[in-house]
Amino acid sequence: MHPFHVPRRAFLRRCAVISASAALPAWVAKAAGETVKVTKPTSPNSRLGIGLVGCGGMGMYDLSDAAKLGEVAALCDVDASHLAAAAQKYPGAAQFHDFRQLVRHPGVDIVINGTPDHWHTLINLAALRAGKDVYSEKPLTLTIDEGKRLVKEVTQRNRILQTGSQQRSDLRFQYAIWLVRQGRIGRLQHIVSSLPSGRQGGPFGVKPVPDGFDWDFWQGQTASQAYVPERGHGNFRYWWDYSEGTLTDWGAHHNDVVLWGLGLDHSGPVAIEAKSLKDPIPGGFSFPSLYRVEYRYGIGVTHTCQTVESEDPSGTTVGKTPEGQLPNGVRFEGSEGWLFISRGKLEASHPEILQDPAAKADFGPAHANHVANFVDCVRTRKKPNAHVEIGHRAVSVCHLGAIALRLGRPLKWDPDHETFPGDAEATRYLARAQRAPYNYNFVA
Repeated sequence: MHPFHVPRRAFLRRCAVISASAALPAWVAKAAGETVKVTKPTSPNSRLGIGLVGCGGMGMYDLSDAAKLGEVAALCDVDASHLAAAAQKYPGAAQFHDFRQLVRHPGVDIVINGTPDHWHTLINLAALRAGKDVYSEKPLTLTIDEGKRLVKEVTQRNRILQTGSQQRSDLRFQYAIWLVRQGRIGRLQHIVSSLPSGRQGGPFGVKPVPDGFDWDFWQGQTASQAYVPERGHGNFRYWWDYSEGTLTDWGAHHNDVVLWGLGLDHSGPVAIEAKSLKDPIPGGFSFPSLYRVEYRYGIGVTHTCQTVESEDPSGTTVGKTPEGQLPNGVRFEGSEGWLFISRGKLEASHPEILQDPAAKADFGPAHANHVANFVDCVRTRKKPNAHVEIGHRAVSVCHLGAIALRLGRPLKWDPDHETFPGDAEATRYLARAQRAPYNYNFVA
């Protein structure tokens, strides 16, 4: 593989010597601690009714934020133990096994989708067709074709869909992107998105399905498999069947930041190469735990998406990479310096890069809890911070990298038409076969 690197090594070595974690301007630090004002209901009866599909960890976390702004009306999960635990916390809520019943419940105004990745699209489509607005966990889709369908559905029905890419509502990320797009690091040349490594393990043995867990329903559109605990809750993302490893998990966050910084929210790369750096163990987790993807964009900027060596899937561990010691986050490299942004950290090659008094005029109290931004947009009908097209394009970058990993060769991509020109083999991976009955007809 021949990466698309621009000449920048000597420049980066000079910058590394004077790297500084400069303090944020005082007004940024102050605003980051403020809560945006959310449009209030006009009466207690106008509080939004909330339905949660997927009562696991992330779904319950999102619900805890939404419950401060509305009423929990309904809960749904195919695992009876998850549903029972959620019902204990919200005892007045209706309980469902099938999400199609929840989205038709008259007390539900908004749906939170906290399910595994392979269920996101069908549940979102069902909710939209039932006239509900949706907060969907990321990655938004399992395939690029799913994303195109979802964008069309939201647009035609004039609904609100917020992708759970909460970095879009983080003032530090907003400020970092503003600095990059204002040219504070000069002409943008290269971007590195560093992600945590995936899991390496296996082979795994078949076990009895736990009581109360509808394993067939949980598998949904994917090929039916014997029950292996490591395929289910918490570990699903490390299997090709249900996700695409940390590439679509953390990559949906950080590659979204890449497009944001490039000003390409509605576009994507034009060329992709990828290489697995550690192949899976037969019979174990099937997505590579370590990999490196190279992207090139039509505006001349290159982008490396890479995993860092880490035993901790949360991504907090720094590891050696071909780019040096880079933690989980995004580094923008320009002709006059670099800027690194991650959760809780914003630093630059020169302290003065982060100190821009002119920025204050462009930032009101726009920082918000991401769920609160969604609820506010449900009431005002404005586009949320991570609307459907943003979620689709961000995960498309990840899907393209995964397709390049599968094929093991360079790919050309047309981001305007969302096609692989003249490449029938790659085109096959834009969609996946769906197991009946869990296909698009399931939510027709």
